[in-house]
Amino acid sequence: MAVPSGPVTASTETERAMFDFVDAYDRAYETAAVKHGLTAAQACVLGRLTRPRGMGELADELGCDASNITQIIARLETRNLVQRQTHPHDRRSRQIIRTIVGDGLYAEFEESFEFARSALSNLSAEERDELATLLRKALTAPATPPL
Repeated sequence: MAVPSGPVTASTETERAMFDFVDAYDRAYETAAVKHGLTAAQACVLGRLTRPRGMGELADELGCDASNITQIIARLETRNLVQRQTHPHDRRSRQIIRTIVGDGLYAEFEESFEFARSALSNLSAEERDELATLLRKALTAPATPPL
């Protein structure tokens, strides 16, 4: 079950729309992951492995504890979806890479995760461009509003 992404009572219609969208996105992501025998976290990690990555780098990027990444990687490894390899420039360090099996499963997951494509199909090309601009602008806004 997806956890609500925001407060139960949003103060503006824009906030309510954002929370509704994020919650629907999260539910659809989780549903698509389950169809492929993955948790949402496992699908997320697989998606981040477009290049070799360190565990600490993944943990920082995903904002979680390194022990969580270790557990996720271990489970993916038992399914031959990822593997650990020695870092080419630091033999003491390991990197995580997707295997061919992991590449194939993630491609199937991405194809089945239609939420964003479906939602965006309700907008014109101009509206999609405007939405992308507004979302990027919102993400670069200060975290705390001025007093």
